[in-house]
Amino acid sequence: MTNTVSTLSGLFKEVYAEKLSNLIPDGVKLIKMVPFIQSDKEIGNLYHQPVQLSHEHGVTYAGPNSSAFTLMAPIAAVLQDGQVAGSQMLLRSAMSYEAAARASNDKKAFVKATQLMVQNMMNSISKRVEIAVLYGQSGLGVSASSANVGVGSTRVTFATASWAPGIWAGSESAALVAYDAANARINASDVAGFTVSSVSLSGRTVLFTAANADIAALDIACAAGPVRFFFLSAVTGSAGTYSPQEFAGLDKIVTNTGLLFNINAANYALWQGNSYDALGAALSLSKILSAVSLAVERGLDEDVICLVANKTWSNIASDQAALRMYDSSYKSAKSEAGSESFSFHGQNGKIEIVESIYIKEGEAFILPVKKLKRIGAMDISFKMPGRQQQEDFFLELANGAGYELRVYTDQALFCESPAKMVKIINIVNS
Repeated sequence: MTNTVSTLSGLFKEVYAEKLSNLIPDGVKLIKMVPFIQSDKEIGNLYHQPVQLSHEHGVTYAGPNSSAFTLMAPIAAVLQDGQVAGSQMLLRSAMSYEAAARASNDKKAFVKATQLMVQNMMNSISKRVEIAVLYGQSGLGVSASSANVGVGSTRVTFATASWAPGIWAGSESAALVAYDAANARINASDVAGFTVSSVSLSGRTVLFTAANADIAALDIACAAGPVRFFFLSAVTGSAGTYSPQEFAGLDKIVTNTGLLFNINAANYALWQGNSYDALGAALSLSKILSAVSLAVERGLDEDVICLVANKTWSNIASDQAALRMYDSSYKSAKSEAGSESFSFHGQNGKIEIVESIYIKEGEAFILPVKKLKRIGAMDISFKMPGRQQQEDFFLELANGAGYELRVYTDQALFCESPAKMVKIINIVNS
């Protein structure tokens, strides 16, 4: 068989088309819970979602024998147009002509040559989307200190509360950008950003390499105050203050107090999320119930999940016996200590505790999943926009002897009722 883009794409469709949804790794739990809703972009490249921000108030009260009492004037509920800007992610991977030639001989050879690459691409892009759904525009972590280890490299220790091992595991060679306490980009002289050289998950440290001047600037900034880190985007530019290229994640939405999705939270209480302080102690079921009550007071009357860090899970698991739910829906996978999740009842209904390696150790999130949606032009896909009919999955490299495979998505997270979400802060795991 002659090796061409067409034959490779045909084999790709035959081998993977029905299986790609199964390739998303189990660890990325939130993007599996929150449905993706495909929507065409409208005027201004935005997605428009109507949002109710207040109730109807044209209510008339009248006592007994009030006769033909006068009616209050209608006071309509406030509805506003929530505008969601989808963000794009694109991951590239390459295959040499030699590997492609051997792979195109038959389906078995093609599977052998591509399955690791395809699975790794799905793992990588799914992880990036999961991190963005959680912490888009909020950052990957905050520095506690740094220690210079030589010319062009420094080891940053991250604050415990801002450390999520799942974010950093496998991040070697990733390019990051850093911003100081004043929100100014630190490595303004180097568009390549800071490269992750090595990671110590147990020590919460990351060894960064970069231009000498940028490493020196990073050490100075870490000594002066907390430094926030983000994945570098080619669109970010080389200087100035933080300009987000990713969509707003849960953390950004629940902590927002200003303009978000074209609606100002300063004007509408229902557009603001809730914050519960764990007061520097371990998270318990009673604290989760107290946190949920904040959202219940603002209208929450449905089931929620509570996303917690891996270490937080251990503390909660030992506290679960008193409020564990045993009924006809009992399943051991959701109730045994140390399992992935378990449920109990609160003021709102069912509360399901779910562990995630991407949640930072000092915080947790309470979410009504039915109020969340991922809106965009395309969910994670190997099909490129405008090429769905041809399904040309492979492209020839412009300056290399090989083919390129890309995976792409255009989406944003949207919550129609931030007042029903809670962020728990200042958790210190025992």
